[in-house]
Amino acid sequence: MFCACGLHRRGLFKAAAGAFAAAAATPRLSLAQAPAPQPAAGSPQRGNILLRGGQVLTMDETLGDLATGDVHVRDGAIVAVGENLSAPGADIIDAKDMIVMPGFVDTHWHLWSTALRMIVRGDDPRDGYFPTTIRVGRFFKPEDSYTNVRFGVAEGLLSGITTVHNWCHNTVSPQHADAELQAMKDSGIRGRYSYGAGQGHPSDKPMDLADVARAQKQWATDDGMLGLGACLRTPGVDNTRGAISVDLFRMELEAIQKLGLQGTIHCGPKNLVDLLGKNKLLGPELLLVHPQGMTDDELKMVGEARSPWSTAPVIEMSYSFVRSGRTQYAEIKALGVPLGLSIDASTATNTDYFNVMRALMWSDWQRTGAPVRVKPRELVSLATIGGAKLMGLADKIGSLTPGKRADVILVRASDINLAPVKDPYHAMVFHGQPSNVDTVMVDGRILVRRGALAGVDVPKLIREATESTRGVEERARRG
Repeated sequence: MFCACGLHRRGLFKAAAGAFAAAAATPRLSLAQAPAPQPAAGSPQRGNILLRGGQVLTMDETLGDLATGDVHVRDGAIVAVGENLSAPGADIIDAKDMIVMPGFVDTHWHLWSTALRMIVRGDDPRDGYFPTTIRVGRFFKPEDSYTNVRFGVAEGLLSGITTVHNWCHNTVSPQHADAELQAMKDSGIRGRYSYGAGQGHPSDKPMDLADVARAQKQWATDDGMLGLGACLRTPGVDNTRGAISVDLFRMELEAIQKLGLQGTIHCGPKNLVDLLGKNKLLGPELLLVHPQGMTDDELKMVGEARSPWSTAPVIEMSYSFVRSGRTQYAEIKALGVPLGLSIDASTATNTDYFNVMRALMWSDWQRTGAPVRVKPRELVSLATIGGAKLMGLADKIGSLTPGKRADVILVRASDINLAPVKDPYHAMVFHGQPSNVDTVMVDGRILVRRGALAGVDVPKLIREATESTRGVEERARRG
C-alpha cells in the first residue's frame, strides 16, 4: 500500500553498521573534552528526614492513604511510611495541613525550546511554535541548549515535577547533547534525554546514531537518575516538520533498540499509526505521543502491539494541527496499554502540571458526557505511578513505597485556593496550581522548600534565558 522512498534499505543498514563501529572504536571529534557527568557543585545533600503529620497519598495500592501520617527518608530512600514513626536523629519537616505524595512524572517535554516563549506567538500563524522553532532551531549554540533546559526544569520543579522526559528534537551536535545532559545533571532532576536529529536535518540522512551510543555510554547512570532514549522523525506521511522514509525510520529504530533504548515518535499526522502497524513498527520499544484521531483499526493495532502512549492534553486541546484536537483517553484506557501525561512544550503553554491533569479531565468529560468516566484519583495516578511505569522507573519512583527512592512533594492544603480540603485528589485536580507546592524532594535532595528553589538564582536564570533567545533570534535573522 505504501511505497517507501529515499535511501535504499541495504545502504541504510550499512550506514548504521558503520556508525556503530565508529562509536565503539573511539570518542568522536573533540568529545574527549566534553563535560563528564558530575554532581552539581553545591547541590543539596541527602540526609535523614522525617515528614511529620501530613495527609499521605502513597499511590501504593497495598499501603493506601493516611489521613495523618509520616514519611521517613534516609540517604535518598524511603525508609518507612506510617503513623507516629520513630526516627531518632532525623530532621523534622512539619507536614501538617499538607498533602504528601510522590512527585509528578512528565513523559514528553521539549525543554530545549522553553525560552523561545519570548518570540513564539500561539495565536499567530507566522510566529507560532512550529514556524519559529523550525526557523531558529539550527542557530542554537550548546550554551543555549543548556540554558533552556535549566530554565524549563526550574519551572517544572516549582510545579512538583520530579522526573522529566527531555524530548530533544533539536540535537544540533554532540556538544548540544552534552549541554542538555549536563543541565539535567546540574538541575538535580531525574529524567531521560531522548536524542533526536536537529531542526532541518536532511530527511534522507540518518540521525547521529554513533553519538547516541557515545552519549549513552558517557551519561546513563545505574541509579535511575539519568537515562537515554531517542526521538525519531515521522515516517512516510506529510507533517509540519517533514517526513523520512519507512526504511530509514526502521533502520534508526532497530539501531537504538540494539542499544537497549526506547524510541519515541510524534503521532499527530493522520494514518501514521496505520502505517506503523502495517510495517510492524509498533510495540513496547516505541513510545507514541499524542493519542488522537485513531480509527478503530488503528486502536486495535496499538492494543495488540502493547504500544505505550504519552498525552499532552493542554496542547492537544488547543492546537488544531494535531489530528482532531481530542485526546482518545477512554479508548487508550480500554486497551490497557501504558499511558502517561506531559507538558509537551512550555514554549507554547506554562509548566502547570495540575492544569495538565485538569485538561485531560475536561477533554474526557466533554467527549464522554455523563456518567463521568475519569476521576481525580485516576488522574493523580497517571501523573505519578502511571508516568513512572511508562518510563520504566516504577521500581524506583511513582509511589511512597518503602525501599523506593524519595521523589516526594508537599502540597499546601491550607492555601486559599485549595482549602478547605476533604478529598485531596479532588482538591488538587479541580483547584491546584504550582503556587501550592511547598517542598520538592528528588532522590532525597530537597530542591524546593517553602515554594522557593534551592540554590538557584532565579533572576539570573531569567536574564540568561532572555539573552539566549535574543542571541538565537539575531543569528537566525542574519541567516
